[in-house]
Amino acid sequence: MGKNDPARVARMKPKKKCCRKSTRCLRCPVVIHRMGKLDCDSMSKKQATKALKKARAA
Repeated sequence: MGKNDPARVARMKPKKKCCRKSTRCLRCPVVIHRMGKLDCDSMSKKQATKALKKARAA
């Protein structure tokens, strides 16, 4: 998995089903929903990266 821009995660197409692992994948529907609720466009890159890390933590 390469580096992904945290602001783009909210616009990704989710997988069919959640994997429910300890660190969720980027395309997990839960992660995409959590990032969609945040306003990543107004955040700095550092804040967006921290928000993505928090959204992926199960």
